[in-house]
Amino acid sequence: MYYLIALFTGVLITVMVAFNGTLTGTHGLYAATVIIHSVGLIVITALLVFKRESPFSRESGTVPLHLYLGGAVGVISVLLTNFAFASLSVSALLAMGLFGQTLSGIVIDNYGLFGMAKHPFGRHKWAGLTLMLLGVGIMAADLTGRAAVVAAVLAVSSGASISLGRVFNARLAENIGTRRGIFFNYVIGLVVSIPLLILLGRQEAGIYFSNVVSPQFYIYLGGFIGVCVILLDNKTAVRLPAFYLPLLLFIGQVSAGLVADWVIEQAITPQNILGGVLVALGLGLNVWLERYKKR
Repeated sequence: MYYLIALFTGVLITVMVAFNGTLTGTHGLYAATVIIHSVGLIVITALLVFKRESPFSRESGTVPLHLYLGGAVGVISVLLTNFAFASLSVSALLAMGLFGQTLSGIVIDNYGLFGMAKHPFGRHKWAGLTLMLLGVGIMAADLTGRAAVVAAVLAVSSGASISLGRVFNARLAENIGTRRGIFFNYVIGLVVSIPLLILLGRQEAGIYFSNVVSPQFYIYLGGFIGVCVILLDNKTAVRLPAFYLPLLLFIGQVSAGLVADWVIEQAITPQNILGGVLVALGLGLNVWLERYKKR
């Protein structure tokens, strides 16, 4: 059951990326970021009310302030991903993002940053990392033009920021609970994204003062899906072996990403298929070697 949930979570991540990217194309980068965090905040607030749970607790005031930065980092992730979406296929965007998550995860683990357990980088990880880099390289081989190259760099950077935000959010959830952690994540994200809209996206702000709403209502569901992804992640993370969870999530993401490429661009390139397979093999090799080393 939980294996299917993990696969479904990976599919949801792809759907969320596609919806958020389309939302950006409709309303602009900064307005889309505000909408995403507004919807997410409404959803998690409704869930807290349904559970009769206050978002504030005694622990909230004693948590180190830097752990609340996950929401701010989340804004950066959304901005980078949505910007890159315009120039990359969905599957390439997801693969490059995963590579960025892997690189930043290695750095955080190697040095034990932000209070995380220290796991030195071993030589056994080079093989998997090389396969992942090769897969990303194949996916990026046909990218031409400065905009596409910049988008690829931003996709990798987005993955790195996701990894950092995940650390902050996980530690915050440990202190105040998952639902409260999600609530503050979206509150901080909204607090950060609104000034960005005012300062950098004034021309986009018209959506809030007019009736210009896309008839494609589903594109506004990215924030809702984001809350669902976090809740499902927390369910599977404690019930599935670490060996399977990243693979299942990525398989779900890439499979749905290839479908999204077909729906959005009416094309699935051999490079994206081969690149996705190599990234998955590299990820699988890394987690398998890590598991084997612990025996």
